[in-house]
Amino acid sequence: MTHFPSPCRVRDHPGRFRLVLPPEIDLSNAPALRAGVLAFAAARAGRLDVLVLDLTHTRFMDSQGARLVEDVRHGLPPGVLLRVVARPDGVPYRVLEVTGVRRDVPVHDGLSGALA
Repeated sequence: MTHFPSPCRVRDHPGRFRLVLPPEIDLSNAPALRAGVLAFAAARAGRLDVLVLDLTHTRFMDSQGARLVEDVRHGLPPGVLLRVVARPDGVPYRVLEVTGVRRDVPVHDGLSGALA
């Protein structure tokens, strides 16, 4: 598996940021991704309203990806909303469904819905 130490950061609207996650999320890179996402959010405390994790380019994700989303949800500064974008026919969407993460974190099939 390929290591991706940090997600790609994209600012879509004031107070709303999208982090594009790598093509693969597993044990080899999930801890570094988690740290990167939480550091990103902490550095923008007070200026961050919505954080979108973009999984549309992620082709493989195991339970470590679901754990990443849950850990980010619990580690965000107070008042910051977490949303996820994932293709309905993709592996990340199914992993989030099977693990039950979708009950706690809104998963959208398009970026516009996540940023709304």
